[in-house]
Amino acid sequence: MARTRYRIFKEDTTPYFITATTVNWLPLFSNPAIAQIIFDSLKFLQEQKRLYIIAYVLMENHIHLVAFSDHLAKELGDFKSFTARQCIDYYQQQGNDFVLKQLEFHKLPSHKDRDYQFWQEGVHPQQIQNETMLQQKVDYIHYNPIRRGYVDKATDWRYSSARNYAGMQGILEICRDW
Repeated sequence: MARTRYRIFKEDTTPYFITATTVNWLPLFSNPAIAQIIFDSLKFLQEQKRLYIIAYVLMENHIHLVAFSDHLAKELGDFKSFTARQCIDYYQQQGNDFVLKQLEFHKLPSHKDRDYQFWQEGVHPQQIQNETMLQQKVDYIHYNPIRRGYVDKATDWRYSSARNYAGMQGILEICRDW
């Protein structure tokens, strides 16, 4: 039996709404250097045509994407593994023992092969069924910073594709063809 009712179907290039969360919801993306690691990795996957992003938002402790790929589960696994290693290396280089102790403390006991855990397990994928669902998920993503009270307008949140949809420059390019 699968651990979750949410799964990415093989050989499926339809978009998925994806949520990836830091372990114990730690606010690690509040650090601009950590946010940059996330965006650099996503940009690399886009440039290599391994991931197509329709919408995104990076909050202090999670990321939402609407994305698709020929091998979405693999690409997301690679993304999480790579970014976890990069972020942990950053904290080690900075001598940030507080964060490292948190990542160690909240590591799942089954992860005996590592000292730290950066991401929570899974990505909670939801397959986009139609245009209506796609628009609902894009709106959800763009209004996330407003609901949290961080900004008054979605385009004021720099870590969101709301800017792209408003004709402004975003951190990442987005794909409007799917």
